[in-house]
Amino acid sequence: MITGIIMASGFSKRMGENKLLVEVEGTKLIERVIESCKKSILDEIILIYRLDEVKDIGNKHGIKTIFNPNANLGQSAAVILGVENSKDSDAYMFIVGDQPYLDPLVINRLIEEYRKDKKMIVVPYYNFEFGMPIVFPKYYKDQLLKVKGDKGGNEIIRNNMDLVKKVYFNNELLGVDIDTLEDLDRITNR
Repeated sequence: MITGIIMASGFSKRMGENKLLVEVEGTKLIERVIESCKKSILDEIILIYRLDEVKDIGNKHGIKTIFNPNANLGQSAAVILGVENSKDSDAYMFIVGDQPYLDPLVINRLIEEYRKDKKMIVVPYYNFEFGMPIVFPKYYKDQLLKVKGDKGGNEIIRNNMDLVKKVYFNNELLGVDIDTLEDLDRITNR
């Protein structure tokens, strides 16, 4: 059982408005990510949200939604909530809500790579750049429940580089995330 945890409770400070509700090609950013997850082979999908509008989109797609009362503590609060609220998962895939071109095939390939060696942390690289989503085996559950700040599981990755499996994708667009209006302009005007 692999649980996809969509971390969608940030404050979009660099954007100036909630980026998850911005439309890309006619669909809200968070909805694009949810749709990709639903088309993938994930067994369970959990949306960690802060805003009711984001929750409503999750509910519309019939996925589990969990309110993050500690969003101000950074990404770690979403990581912890996701792990705590997942069923008896063998692995957790952490997904950011601001990747407009995340493809179900990327999600599936990362899961397939995890299944080949279930002790490895699986990390995508888009055009040789570290990206998301990331798969953590259940072995790291206790460490994931102790993460702090806005780093998510990055420290766990740094401390276990010998157990990181890098999966390369040539199309960097698959890994693009939107943090600023400039990022949005760049992808919509490409």
